[in-house]
Amino acid sequence: MDESTNITNAVTPDFDVYGAMDWSDGVGTLPGSELKFKVNEFGVLEVLTEEGDDERVKKSHATTTWAVPTAQEGKMACGVITETIVFNNDNPFSDKMDTTEVLPEDHDEDYVTVPYGGKKKSWCWASYLEQDKAIAAPTKLFKEHQAFPQSKNGFRVGMRLEGVDPEHPSMYCVLTVAEVSGHRIRLHFDKNLDCYDFWVNSNSADIHPVGWCEKTGHKLHPPKGMKDEEFGWSSYIKQSKAQAAPKALFENQNTTVTPLGFRIGMKLEAIDKKNPSFICVATVTDMVDSRFLVHFDNWDESYDFWCDATSPYIHPVGWCQDNDRILTTPPGYPSVKDFSWGKYLEETNSSPAPARAFKGKPPHTFLPLMKLETVDKRNPMLVRVATVVDTEDHRIKIHFDGWTDEYDYWVDTDSPDIHPAGWCAKTGHPLQPPISPQELFESSGQGGCPTPGCKGVGHIKGARYSGHHSAVGCPYSDININKDSVLPDRLSGEMPGSGGLGPISNQKTLRILPCLGVSIDPLLSSRVGRPCKQKKVEELVEDEELKSELTLQEALHQSVFMPCTSPSPSSTPFCWDQHSKLLPTVAGITSSKVAVWTVEEVIEFIQGLPGCNEHVHTFRDEQIDGEAFLLLTQVDLVRIMSIKLGPAIKIYNSILMFKTAEESACNEL
Repeated sequence: MDESTNITNAVTPDFDVYGAMDWSDGVGTLPGSELKFKVNEFGVLEVLTEEGDDERVKKSHATTTWAVPTAQEGKMACGVITETIVFNNDNPFSDKMDTTEVLPEDHDEDYVTVPYGGKKKSWCWASYLEQDKAIAAPTKLFKEHQAFPQSKNGFRVGMRLEGVDPEHPSMYCVLTVAEVSGHRIRLHFDKNLDCYDFWVNSNSADIHPVGWCEKTGHKLHPPKGMKDEEFGWSSYIKQSKAQAAPKALFENQNTTVTPLGFRIGMKLEAIDKKNPSFICVATVTDMVDSRFLVHFDNWDESYDFWCDATSPYIHPVGWCQDNDRILTTPPGYPSVKDFSWGKYLEETNSSPAPARAFKGKPPHTFLPLMKLETVDKRNPMLVRVATVVDTEDHRIKIHFDGWTDEYDYWVDTDSPDIHPAGWCAKTGHPLQPPISPQELFESSGQGGCPTPGCKGVGHIKGARYSGHHSAVGCPYSDININKDSVLPDRLSGEMPGSGGLGPISNQKTLRILPCLGVSIDPLLSSRVGRPCKQKKVEELVEDEELKSELTLQEALHQSVFMPCTSPSPSSTPFCWDQHSKLLPTVAGITSSKVAVWTVEEVIEFIQGLPGCNEHVHTFRDEQIDGEAFLLLTQVDLVRIMSIKLGPAIKIYNSILMFKTAEESACNEL
């Protein structure tokens, strides 16, 4: 590596190293020189010195994918150029690991971002802080799991492991490393669509080595399509020709620390993190090391969360009564007004977690205007430069520098997604620098994504799509900015907020809360999906709406025979509501916006409609752009384009909804 280090140190900020090289099959050649370069498994540009190296790189190039080069920008940390790359399961570098430190300790903040195949941009923390007269949040404010890691990320693409499903925190699943970037890894649920992939830090407490569940008595959910009795790690690893992630890569696996006083089955009062105004009856349902899983009694497990004894979201039994707060009792509990902990503990044959087990969390010392690096929750593949703009006892409000404040949001101070300035450079992860006003103007006028500041990287539907070209797929667009997800639940197939698959599926029914003294049909307490708990009396279900509730089958039937052709959502709210649930990606888009879509943007929209992906080629072959799309009729779709009836109904109703939204917008004006 000495040779490569000397060469990269000679690079100046005005030198476009990628543009100066001739690239072929993953090997770069410097004109007028016999030197050849490759990008190693750490994303570092290095000289090929061994015989046969260039042939191995060329061979592996066919299975090497650059991860969104427009935004996953390379970095020259003190002259060392890095780039994020994604390898397939047959990692050509797995048998040859370079353990040389490539990011010097004393130069972890200054670097030049170099987009692969694009123009370079100079940016460094020191100059930025001096220019803004700002300060970086001191490293001592961050927890150990947020600060600079003590060791390199040893995970490799294709490794198998076990881990917690972040959307269903009580479930342990079979996972595969799909991407490695700096200290972070993207994990894939085996046999599932990659739109459900998720990112974690390599030191996450939610991931475990192969065999951990069996050893600790936890249930491991096998890959989709496999039964419990059919799955075994040894045969699965052999069959898939994969590698189990070495146990040495997992932190805290050799310690068994039981939180003093807590036991599985104990009751407590806990704040619903998705709806913080509610404090609910809860139970400890799992324990691992110093953490335990909190489950809200009679609610589905999507509300569960992991915490430790210092969490500000948990309280001992009786806390609400002592602090004059309303306690939300379990759905379906018969005596809501007369609820008492003594009676409930006796009925459930359980005991309360002792008050001494709860430990106070010291207040944080983050201050407004401090700078840091933060994972973008709307586009988790990216880490951005951010500023603290507000603080609470255990939370800070994050603002992404250069963006408008509509993208600000609150995060817990112990979140694994916040890091000190320089964390990306130290770990080798791309950092998205602040967006300048000029970039905001340029990005909105380049014919790509219309959202100011967005470079078309990432997608509202997750890792399945590496980029987008329109507001439909943009995580930052007006129609998506406040959406937690547009994906159906990975297990149930339910769309977010659509309620359960039981006899009653209207979400409004689920808004009747026991804390208001109103009983809930016991059938509703076993719902799937994640409808929000609402505390609005005016939204309680009326008799007329109850009579109009539909099963899923009836809703689909109504979608076929009652096209949404009303002039506005307010004139037939129920019909409009049903269509919005069945076609969530359509809501908020007007026909005037659709009219300027390109063929590719139309194709992207069709891909987002459930069950319509197989008809994408038809729209491409017929060169259907936005204007043509709006002119399509049922006859065009079914008879001329030969689209199956089911997808044709969804596509045609989308067109009608676009037109209706336009009329509604005009009426409001």
